Amino acid sequence: MDIATASIRLARDTDAAGFIALIGACWGEYPGVVFDVDAELPELHALASYYTAKGGTLWATEADGQVVGMIAVVPRGNGSWEICRLYVLAPWRGDGLAHRLLDQAEAHARASGAARLVLWSDTRFERAHQFYEKRGYVRSGPIRVLRDLSNTLEFGYAKPVNGVEVLDAAAAASAERRLADILIACVEAGASVSYLPPLRADVARAFWRRTAAEVARGECILLGGWRDGVLAGTVTLELCTAPNQPHRCEVRKLLVHPAARRTGLGQALMQALEATALQAGRKLLVLDTRAGDAGENLYRAAGWIESGRIPDFAVNADGTLCDTVIFWKLVAPIKIRVSQPNG
Repeated sequence: MDIATASIRLARDTDAAGFIALIGACWGEYPGVVFDVDAELPELHALASYYTAKGGTLWATEADGQVVGMIAVVPRGNGSWEICRLYVLAPWRGDGLAHRLLDQAEAHARASGAARLVLWSDTRFERAHQFYEKRGYVRSGPIRVLRDLSNTLEFGYAKPVNGVEVLDAAAAASAERRLADILIACVEAGASVSYLPPLRADVARAFWRRTAAEVARGECILLGGWRDGVLAGTVTLELCTAPNQPHRCEVRKLLVHPAARRTGLGQALMQALEATALQAGRKLLVLDTRAGDAGENLYRAAGWIESGRIPDFAVNADGTLCDTVIFWKLVAPIKIRVSQPNG
């Protein structure tokens, strides 16, 4: 199919037959999904008016007189907007049409003041999950039970338009592909973060899979940072310190995708990290970075203190050796209560 022939336009209630055929075809790809319009989805008979009444907008993609795609977005309050009913007919997938539709809905939401974008997706729609995760959405909250004819369970997905958030284990696991892309891009750009280019995708994904498991075990805290709706940065707090260091944690893998650098995202990640560490009861933070890296200037500007250097600590991509700089920062006074033995 030629994607250039597909136009995106505002939907009309007269598109009802096309929407019903499109959704029916998409749902029909999954066993056990029941599509009964009159019993459960009567709004499909006038869907444009349905979303307009809620303050939202619905778009249709038409090609050769046939509706081949659709998407809606609707406000949910407190700065959140929900992406709804993203469907693309099977022959039109894989050429960027779904991305164009989502771009349309997200741009409308941002222009309307959205601070956060949310959506729900049937747990059976694995292809859709991969698409949303590629677009920076992460799993959010518990599974929703609809109690409908299809016995539907839905995953919640969300992302801030701009900002930094702590990722729980489910969010970290769903962000694996995107975090791997960020790690690969940073290594390719010369970042000294344990790996050398070219970094294979399976190796990068395995690293983040281990990190998600560490998050689940409470061994670390993972933060993600978004710019213009794109998950573009991350940093991790490692909590597994020795028993005599309960007040300390280590900072690892501060990464900002090269395309999002010089936007303040690295600084925002570090500010959020310090606040998160304090909430976790960790007041002394330590990290190391390659001497001369951009990160070194960022840490110094943020009040981190150099404690020393280790020469020839790691190997650069060109085979030369580089020094590493050790930094520390106290984010709150340390007060430790030591239990005294009886007697």
